[in-house]
Amino acid sequence: MVDADQTFVIVGGGLAGAKAAETLRAEGFSGRVILVCDEREYPYERPPLSKGYLLGEKDRTDALVHDPAWYASHDIELHLGQTVTGLDRDAHTVRLGDGTVLRYDKLLLATGSEPRRLDVPGTGLAGVHHLRRLSHAERLRHELKALGRDNGHLVIAGAGWIGLEVAAAARTYGAEVTVVEPDPTPLHRVLGPELGQLFADLHTAHGVRFHFGARIQEFTGQDGMVLAVRTDDGEEHPAHAVLVAVGAAPRAALAENAGLALVDRADGGGIAVDASLRTSDPDIYAAGDVAAAEHPFLHHRIRVEHWSNALNGGPAAARAMLGRDVSYDRVPYFFTDQYDLGMEYSGWAPPGSYDQVVVRGDTGKREFIAFWLNGGRVIAGMNVNVWDVTDPIQKLIRSRATVDPDALCDPSVALESLL
Repeated sequence: MVDADQTFVIVGGGLAGAKAAETLRAEGFSGRVILVCDEREYPYERPPLSKGYLLGEKDRTDALVHDPAWYASHDIELHLGQTVTGLDRDAHTVRLGDGTVLRYDKLLLATGSEPRRLDVPGTGLAGVHHLRRLSHAERLRHELKALGRDNGHLVIAGAGWIGLEVAAAARTYGAEVTVVEPDPTPLHRVLGPELGQLFADLHTAHGVRFHFGARIQEFTGQDGMVLAVRTDDGEEHPAHAVLVAVGAAPRAALAENAGLALVDRADGGGIAVDASLRTSDPDIYAAGDVAAAEHPFLHHRIRVEHWSNALNGGPAAARAMLGRDVSYDRVPYFFTDQYDLGMEYSGWAPPGSYDQVVVRGDTGKREFIAFWLNGGRVIAGMNVNVWDVTDPIQKLIRSRATVDPDALCDPSVALESLL
């Protein structure tokens, strides 16, 4: 048991940080737990920002990880609205923006990620949005309501998960939507062309216009307000509002300035951690979006930006801070909801890692499971409007079993029988 006079500091008030604090108490740690959040909001989950909250189906409190009273009742010291401006590894201290210095015995960096920006003229115009924080979602929700009421146009830069979820929300409100994407299909680098086209067809059927093979060159406006988007092929799209959704960058500046080992941006970026989520400093850990971890099962260093990684990575880091034997090897998992399509994805299948994609079910009805295979082994699976199959899909991945593609495609063959 860790001594009661020790202090564990967690930097980052998202899901990973809040779950780490919860786990420290659940595992019996009786020392000080300090959670530093750079937002004034209590720690919250991010999926509702592009789903239920953006659609007006959820309110702010639905996104909270814990009720505000939970922190006091579990003796978690909160510093809301405070940025950590410095990390002194030799002194084992972090300095906050208001000058407060906190000493730590163990430190967890759960600083998350931030939206990537476009380096083009006009990004400072009013009406150009990014989506990462609750305040961003609140402004965007008001904007989408107004666009729907006035038949306004939203242009979205990027056809990734956030861009597509916001497109679905905007069409639900009644706004006109154009998505600009340099690749030939949505999610091209994640799902490949065939399954990417399925999402293009889904959104096209709901009135979304796609402009593929183009990049945004400029936002133009009048009186400080955005009015249009120009692309590098000479097209101009009317825009009463714009969402820039071109990916996220790990917030690793604090770690970099402190001399912790990082991963090159070309390899995904982030703070380099081992399988126990420990950084190059033995008293500092990292979890969530910012952590680029050696994955014991995948035998590769990966950085995962999805909800489940924050949900499970924060507790894993907390246990490692307590001296437990931790090997964080969960199969990556994420989900999306767009219109009447619900999807879950398990595994890791970057471009070039698979040699076959097989489908079980009916893609036309959007009720199917797709499997990515390498050498006959399932490395990823995506179930679309088919439920309660995540466990067998993940077991197939973990088994490394060579499977018969014909049996994998056959809905009459139970997935469990292929293990």
